[in-house]
Amino acid sequence: MTVARTQEKDKDKIEISQYILQKVPREAEVTRIEYEGPMLAVYTKKPEILVDQSGIVAEIVGVIRKRIVIRPDPSVRIPEAEAEKITRELIAPEAEITDINFDPSLGEIIIETKKPGLVIGRNGAVLQEIIKKTKWRPHVLRSPPIKSKIVTHMRHYLHSESKERERILRTVGERIFRPKSYDVGDIRMTVLGGAQEVGRSAFLVKTRESSVLLDCGIHPGSNRPFEAFPRFDSPEFEIDSLDAVVISHAHLDHCGLVPFLYKYGYDGPVYCSAPTSNLMTMLQLDYLDVANKQGITPYYDQKDVRECVLHTIPLRYGVVTDIAPDIRLTLHNSGHILGGAMVHLHIGEGLHNIVYTSDYKFGRTMLLEAATTEFPRIETVITESTYSGPDDIVPTRVEAEEALTKVINATLERKGKVLIPVPAVGRAQEIMLVIDGYMKRGMMKEAPVFLEGMISEATAIHTAYPEYLGREVRHSILHEEVNPFQSDYFTIVEHPSQRSTIMEGEPCIVLATSGMLEGGPVIEYFKNWAGDERNQIIFVSYQIEGTMGRRVQKGVGEVTMMDNEGKMAAFSVKMGVNSIEGFSGHSDRRQLVNYLTHLSPKPERIFVVHGEKQKTLNFGNFLINKAGIHTEVPSVLETFRLL
Repeated sequence: MTVARTQEKDKDKIEISQYILQKVPREAEVTRIEYEGPMLAVYTKKPEILVDQSGIVAEIVGVIRKRIVIRPDPSVRIPEAEAEKITRELIAPEAEITDINFDPSLGEIIIETKKPGLVIGRNGAVLQEIIKKTKWRPHVLRSPPIKSKIVTHMRHYLHSESKERERILRTVGERIFRPKSYDVGDIRMTVLGGAQEVGRSAFLVKTRESSVLLDCGIHPGSNRPFEAFPRFDSPEFEIDSLDAVVISHAHLDHCGLVPFLYKYGYDGPVYCSAPTSNLMTMLQLDYLDVANKQGITPYYDQKDVRECVLHTIPLRYGVVTDIAPDIRLTLHNSGHILGGAMVHLHIGEGLHNIVYTSDYKFGRTMLLEAATTEFPRIETVITESTYSGPDDIVPTRVEAEEALTKVINATLERKGKVLIPVPAVGRAQEIMLVIDGYMKRGMMKEAPVFLEGMISEATAIHTAYPEYLGREVRHSILHEEVNPFQSDYFTIVEHPSQRSTIMEGEPCIVLATSGMLEGGPVIEYFKNWAGDERNQIIFVSYQIEGTMGRRVQKGVGEVTMMDNEGKMAAFSVKMGVNSIEGFSGHSDRRQLVNYLTHLSPKPERIFVVHGEKQKTLNFGNFLINKAGIHTEVPSVLETFRLL
């Protein structure tokens, strides 16, 4: 950065600081004002004054147009043990506190409780007392019905690395609010992966000033870096000039390679929803575990995953956030999986707006609400097209549920066993809700349901964020205190030693990862059960070309896999094979067309990505000829000028 730009940035910060100091009551004792990630942090010795007079902060935000957060100055915060003791004394026992943690980097005391209303108090009176007596800012969370190991470990890690987290947030803030070197213009989008293919999604958006990467995934069906990785060899991609990475959701074909960026020197932020942050970490660690078990050298290690955790800044849906000098980001519900987001980029002062849909479901499910259709402004849309083929008309949800029930009942009737490969996130929880509901109503034969792999941990993360779930299951968890994920029908397989008993035992249902038969515990069940024609494998999620799941789905009579002695062996596939597409977290062709033609406002241009080559080309032609929308079907490495 030049001396002139540094001086300009300092001048801008001084002017903002002076304005804030003029507006804030002197008795609040402001000690410093710092850029902190996408926000401006105001540190004060008496934070309760500004929290109580929230109108002052709102007025300041309206003028400077930056998000502000009030932080207690570290010098006045009492020790954590003492703060916890006082907090517990101030909160009524009826609130049922389950855990208290601290985040020194944010000056927050995190209170998990079964009854948040009693912690908050009338008009926030209890929170005010906590701030006044501890000088820590309380962050109240509803206690999840199932404890998540990942959430707990991430919280403890951020606590242990609070100083480094502070450095990262300050560095990110300084970069976001740097003075612009150029006028806004020359907006370009480069496809680094995920075009005319499903996998390794990565789209680079650049202006004269900024560079933002949308998703950074791997291709699950390929072990060759040239095909498995986004094309970071593109001349458009420069890791040192990257301002931000935005992750739409936690599936590995969208987030699996983010730690790789930190391995090669990236020191910037990752933006995503809070559930995505936890699920992404879980799946990245599971990817490393599976790779090690298969004797494959992974492309990054746990240290790189931890760096990703430290640099991740979670955002809520609908919150407008500065991520670069000329780019603002807003996340919206995509209806795909928990925390899945459509990405809205607002470039310049209304100059150009991009909606990157990533994967989405334009229809309510048991688990989630339908994708958002209304945005402040849209010029360009980048849409997925997984099920965009002319024949991709998916059954209704009720038809899919009835089909699943019919297949399961028939299998159990003939004393067979049911294997359902599922991604740990999304489809697993959806199928759990269906099985629980249908068994309770007596429409599905009762049988033990075993949950394998990361499903139980992913489900725990779902219960930690009930506000992101569909209205019925959310109401059930929050207001009726009935958690359908903890049904008596479900048994979590705690250790691999239990598998032999399950595999040799009575007829049952097993939900196991991975969803594409590309490793994980599902393989053990598949190898054991594939040769018995009484058994059934049911695919309920998309099978990417090149995966074992796709080959079995197509009806191969024999597959080659590693046996229990570590040698390659042929396994006969005599079990029944069934695919039920109605449970997909993707929209089918009708929903895709319906969504794109109902977007508000209407976009000027659409890019069709994330689909098999022939489907994307066909869908692009349909949108041009039938829907009358200017449409492009890009290839990997192509760059398009948007403005």
